[in-house]
Amino acid sequence: MSDPRPIGVFDSGVGGLSVLREIRALLPAEDLLYCADSGHSPYGEKPQALIAARSLEICDFLLGQGAKALVIACNTATAAAAGTIRARWPQVPVIGVEPAVKPATAATRKGVVGVLATTGTLESARFAALLDRFGHGVDVVTRSGTGLVDLIEQGEFDSPRLRSLLQQHLAPLREAGADTVVLGCTHYIFLRPLIAELLGPEVSLIDTGAAVANQVQRKLAERAMLADESKTGHEQFWASGNLDVVRHSLNLLWPGCSGVTALPPSVCMNPLSERNP
Repeated sequence: MSDPRPIGVFDSGVGGLSVLREIRALLPAEDLLYCADSGHSPYGEKPQALIAARSLEICDFLLGQGAKALVIACNTATAAAAGTIRARWPQVPVIGVEPAVKPATAATRKGVVGVLATTGTLESARFAALLDRFGHGVDVVTRSGTGLVDLIEQGEFDSPRLRSLLQQHLAPLREAGADTVVLGCTHYIFLRPLIAELLGPEVSLIDTGAAVANQVQRKLAERAMLADESKTGHEQFWASGNLDVVRHSLNLLWPGCSGVTALPPSVCMNPLSERNP
């Protein structure tokens, strides 16, 4: 038994494409829907209520497009809205992402783990619970990568100003002696080569993209909701904000992208977002 309906994936912008890439590699038969809420990016500095409202709007849109499952490809949105989304649609498999604190604390040799994430993620109750559960006996050093998402959304992955900003954010982790660094924002995964260069080969980098894809496969298999393996999956992309900028980043990060469609105004302009610009 198979289920031909698509999987819905969303992020505050193009960062979630790093998760989409892992899902596509693992599940080549699945049709994938992707929403980049670039018009409200970055989520990391926004109020939790706004992030939750945006997440619900986009999930409602994806379900309206026939999505059989929802993937929150954003650490900040997972922290702010995963519980609300699951409560709103209890019959829908919902998969979120969160910083890979558990594998990082298991992998560190020196007992020092660095976490590079957004302010929204680092200040969330969900992240505090992760530290409380897995951070014992390990020194966890956190750093908010303020400004990085903005540059990535503009298609900058190794520009002089991005490199300079990234060096500032990595310095405290390096000085603390972290030998394992968690990339706690899906956008940052696209900076992995540069981060590896700046931190050096002795530092291990950990993200959750592959783990999320595995969880998607498991949840769909449990419910007999996987697509027929004989077919070839396709992608559709939607975005809010400046489509020219999003299109530029998509072409860099998803070669062969067939194009991106503007999200409907009803999805882009909810009242809460207007009250909290």
